[in-house]
This record gives sequence, C-alpha cells and structure tokens, in this order.
Amino acid sequence: MTEQLRLMAVHAHPDDESSKGAATMAKYVAEGVDVLVATCTGGERGSVLNPKLQGDKYIEEHIHEVRAKEMDEAREILGVEQSWLGYVDSGLPEGDPLPPLPEGCFALQDVDEAAGTLVKLIREFRPHVITTYDENGGYPHPDHIMTHKISMVAFEAAGDPERYPEAGEPWTPLKLYYNQGFNRQRTVALHEALLARGLESPYGEWLERWQTADRPERNITTHVPCADFFEIRDKALLAHATQIDPDGAWFHVPMELQREVWPTEDYELAKSRVDTSLPEDDLFAGIRKN
Repeated sequence: MTEQLRLMAVHAHPDDESSKGAATMAKYVAEGVDVLVATCTGGERGSVLNPKLQGDKYIEEHIHEVRAKEMDEAREILGVEQSWLGYVDSGLPEGDPLPPLPEGCFALQDVDEAAGTLVKLIREFRPHVITTYDENGGYPHPDHIMTHKISMVAFEAAGDPERYPEAGEPWTPLKLYYNQGFNRQRTVALHEALLARGLESPYGEWLERWQTADRPERNITTHVPCADFFEIRDKALLAHATQIDPDGAWFHVPMELQREVWPTEDYELAKSRVDTSLPEDDLFAGIRKN
C-alpha cells in the first residue's frame, strides 16, 4: 500500500491520549504516519489530582481552559493532530447508591447522534486504523464506556453512504483496536521485576484489586514495540499537570526496567476488514506490506 497511512485514537478526556497508547502514537509519527487524537469531552469535571495545584483558584474557575492548554502541550510533544468532539465531561459518580449523571453530559447523549459527530471526523481524516476502549471502558467511567459505544457505531457507519449522509463522503476504516495497556500480564511482569531488584512496587494493590474483582483476561492480540518512545509518553503525560502528580506511583518504575521487561504497548484487535496473522506487532499489519 502506497497511500499515506493514518491512525485515529478516540479518547474520552484530555490526558487519556497520553496514558493510553502515547508511545505507540509517537512511534508512528516518527515513521511518517498521520495521527489524530479525537477527544470526546473537555475534561471539565475531572478532579485536580496534582497535590501541588489543588486549591488554586484560577484552575478551579477556569478548568476547561486549563485542560485545553494542557492538551495543546501534550499534542505538541507527541507530534499528533487533535480534535475536540465538543461534549461535556460526565464526571466519575461516587457513592452508594451512585448519584445521577449531570444533565447534558456526554454519557447521557443519544449514542447514534453522538456517533454522528465521530463519523464526520472519520470521514474528514480518513483513518485506516482506529483505537478506542473496550466495552468496559478500560475502567468503568461513564465517559469511557460512552466512547466505546460511539466508536463501535461510527466504525460501522462511516463507510455506509446511507448513514449520516450529511457527515461527508463515506470512508471505511479497516481495523479497530481496544487499548489494553493496563493488562494483567504486563502488570505482573513489572511488579515481579521490581521486587526481584529489591525495589518497591506500586502494583501490589492493583493486583489485589484485580484478583478480588475477578476481572476476566482480555485477548491481547497486538504488541507494538515502542520502548524508544516511553520518555515522550511521560513528557506528554506530565503536560497534563492538573491530572498527574509528578511524584506519583506512575513514575516510580525506572525507565530502563520498563524498556527491558515490557517494551511494548498492547492492544486487542476488535474488528478487521483485512486479513492479518495474530499475534501482531503493528497496528497496520495487513494494510501495508511488511
């Protein structure tokens, strides 16, 4: 295939693109692939998770603008394009029973209508490959689950001229993947490697919760080697300063250990319109000649 390759990553909030598949995107950008991040919401209801910025009046009063600026910085670091779908963050409901979701938020939109917004972007950008979240959202945030829903509808509808005729000329994406970077195999491997070196692991509680929740294993089909881009991933993540504590557990695993023990980002091939052999090491396997 000689046509310019294009990848679209559909994410719920600003910062998700930097914590899920960022090294993969940076790798493909370096190879000359066009990469577009589609961000469904502005992250307006996200908590300020960086202790150094908590209580900042300006941030509290201008969170939408602050998170948009952070997204711009992360986008430049990754070298990708980025578009907002324009929906309002639903927040993460907490309590028992859970409170109702806020009126007008992303998770309460009509799925078919919201998918139409994504179809328009797909037809404009014309990606060969789309990445998104699985049916559980990766974790059960209502915006992540809604992102999954509209991605599945849009993947099927974008190439159908009878659906969303107002959204532009049809385009048929060829493959759709679920981000599975936080899989159990990777987590166990890093946890055991840290302990074997006498280092503290941030993953012990994760694994305990995993076992207690009895989470089923996902079918990891695709391991993209991208260790050379882990530092770019971390820089992009740190650009989301309101969301990321630079002293947090995320950054406690030495970079050289990460590269040695688990040098890939991992995906689950959910839909494909091309022939490919599993397991893969390339999201474009079956699309371009290796």
